[in-house]
Amino acid sequence: MGTEIERLIDIVAKLRSPNGCPWDREQTNRSILTCLLDEAYEFFEAVDKNDDGMMCEELGDLLLQIVLHAQIASESKRFDIEDIAKMISDKLIRRHPHVFGEETILSPEDTIKRWEQIKKSEYGDNRRKYMVDDIPDALPALFRAEKMQRRVAQVGFDWNNVGPALDKVEEEFKEFREAMANGDAGHTEEELGDILFALVNVARHSKISAENALRAATYKFAKRFRFVEDKFREIGKDMRGAGLEEMDKYWEESKNPIINTGEL
Repeated sequence: MGTEIERLIDIVAKLRSPNGCPWDREQTNRSILTCLLDEAYEFFEAVDKNDDGMMCEELGDLLLQIVLHAQIASESKRFDIEDIAKMISDKLIRRHPHVFGEETILSPEDTIKRWEQIKKSEYGDNRRKYMVDDIPDALPALFRAEKMQRRVAQVGFDWNNVGPALDKVEEEFKEFREAMANGDAGHTEEELGDILFALVNVARHSKISAENALRAATYKFAKRFRFVEDKFREIGKDMRGAGLEEMDKYWEESKNPIINTGEL
């Protein structure tokens, strides 16, 4: 494996060399940021499809982004791939004293608490003034909300079970309806955000990833709507000329596991 990693590093270095690829040579850590994000989401899709070949390919694309970022940095003597590997290896050993040291931790929950304690000791008070300061704004909204809720739960700012979280969703729905009835667009948007945030809390207490749940629901919607489109193609009719009632008939048919081989 080391040989193949070294081969990849050499290929990327050549791409960045004076005789390499014009496009690769002009890239910066900032210019290729979106590429890293794109590849991460493509790996998400591969996992959702449970496609091993696709997962392997997409992880390769992600690895390329890491090696490329490291190569760009190394050219100005900032850091290189060895620095990256050393930093993450040292961190893993340091934050798992129950594996690489003498401590004993019995549960995943205790592991997370110890991880955060060690993390705080590493950064002290210089890393962040507030508990939620280092949660990136650029994270997907549902995932960021979940991470923020988990962070504040560490100091006890949390309900003990899912019941109050469900009650909060109902409370927010009521406020959302009132805002809609009053015709206040800004307030309505705010209350909708509160509903989503409350639903993330319900998901977290239920040990469900809200981000994954919504992605799966969106995938299911797309698959069912493709079924509806195919039905209209079969009858040779433009969907835009059909009413909701006719489309809904095929939509309900798309849910039939016999018709859809159980995939929906």
